[in-house]
Formats: sequence, C-alpha cells, structure tokens
Amino acid sequence: MPLHKLEHFDQNYRETFGGDDLKALDLYTGGGDRVGSVADVLVDDDGHFRYLIVDISLDLASKKILLPIGLCQINDAERRVYVDGLSRQQIESLPDHTEDAIANNDYEEKVRSVFRSPTKSVTYDRNTYNYQQDPDLYGLNEQSHQTFKLYEERLIANKYRVKTGEVTIGKHIETENVRLTVPVEKERILIERVTPTEAGNVVNPNELKFQEGEVARIEVYEETPEIRKEAFVREEVRVKKVVEHDIVEAQDTIRREELDVDTAGNLNVQDKAI
Repeated sequence: MPLHKLEHFDQNYRETFGGDDLKALDLYTGGGDRVGSVADVLVDDDGHFRYLIVDISLDLASKKILLPIGLCQINDAERRVYVDGLSRQQIESLPDHTEDAIANNDYEEKVRSVFRSPTKSVTYDRNTYNYQQDPDLYGLNEQSHQTFKLYEERLIANKYRVKTGEVTIGKHIETENVRLTVPVEKERILIERVTPTEAGNVVNPNELKFQEGEVARIEVYEETPEIRKEAFVREEVRVKKVVEHDIVEAQDTIRREELDVDTAGNLNVQDKAI
C-alpha cells in the first residue's frame, strides 16, 4: 500500500487535529532524553498513521529515519513524542530517509527488520504482507491510546442524466393549387368602310387603272403566357440544444453521535481535539 505525507493526504490536517501540528514535536526516550524531532508523518491510503519521519540526533549519530508509529506515544499536553528502546545500533542500521527516498514494500521491510523482535518470525512476502502481521510496530498501545469512534451521517448528492424526451425534425411536401393572372395582348383586324373625301368626283378615264388581284397583308399577333416553376430557399431552420441551470433542494434527517463522559472519583479529565 503506498504511503503519503500527511499534508499531501490532507491539506487541512491542522484543522482536522484542532489546529495542532504534529510536525516539529520533540522526540524523547522513555527516560526523558531528547533524541530528535518529528519532521513529518506518513499515512496509508486509509489515513492510518504508519511512520513518523524523525530527525534523529543521538551522541554522534545524526540522520533522518522512519519510526513505526506503534513504537511511539504522543503526549499532546507536553508536546512530545516518547519512544522506548531506540538504540544507537538501531539508528545506524536504519536506512537514511531522504526527500527522494521511495517508501515501497522493500524499503519498509528494511525498517521493520531493525525494530522487529529477534524472537518473532515473520515470513515476508511483498505481495501479501499487511501491517497486521506486525502489531508491535503499527498497533497502538491500548493502555496509552484508546480509540472511540463517533459516527455522523451526512447527505451525499449525486447527479445522473435521465432522458426526458426527444425531438425529431424532418421535412414533408405539401401541395396546393395556385392561380396566376397574366395580362396578355391579342391583335385583331378592324375593317372600316368610310366615305372618301373625294366622293362624287369624276375620275379621268385615262387615269383610271383597274387591277385585279391586288392584296393587302397585315400580320396579326397575340401573346401567349409561358408558365413554369422554379424553386427557391424560403426559410432556414436551425436546431440546437441549450442548457438551463436550476437548483434542486433535498431534505432528510441525519444522525450524529455525541460523546457522553461519566467519571467516578476525583479525576482530571481533559477533552481536547487533535
């Protein structure tokens, strides 16, 4: 399981622990000797503390190491972390934890092998190992650390898309009879017989010329309408979707557990969020 620095796992970890910062707590032995300070904390994917990254300084040995959380006791009131049995030999045997060090399974096993009791036999398999195999290193001391979990419900809102309808756009052809009025011109022949202005005048026989077969031709025209059809763009239809935003309110009853503390005798009990 990969490990994460505390601030990478929870950027608001100070608020989570009531404003306290676990970093920079001093590290002391059970006898009260200061041997270093906490530089950072490593947690697993579930947020369980697994290691303290400690700047250690014991006699002439000085390095940054990983210290399994099960070996530590955090005293919030004194702003100290206590560790029992940390020897110079163990410090020298631990790998240096540099900024670019990758705390993978094999790296952790090197750390565990230094602190693991010689009488304890653990068969290490990087594919199947879990922290429950080393409760001495990762389990909290039940006498010094007891956990009582208070649960609270909260509403979780999710959204999913539901098809509410469908619009189909198509075309069909409609027909209608249209009447069109076209003005046309037609020519016709009008023959008028009128009295000549020289009516009654005697014509000189010598000037009289009778001709047979004389013809006058006049061409007659009329307009004939030519009706045809043409197509043109009458209208454009654009189809698109728009998204409207709305707020839907949900209401339900949630439950929360609160702590009840009953004391017997003259006890000094401090209730502090960390």
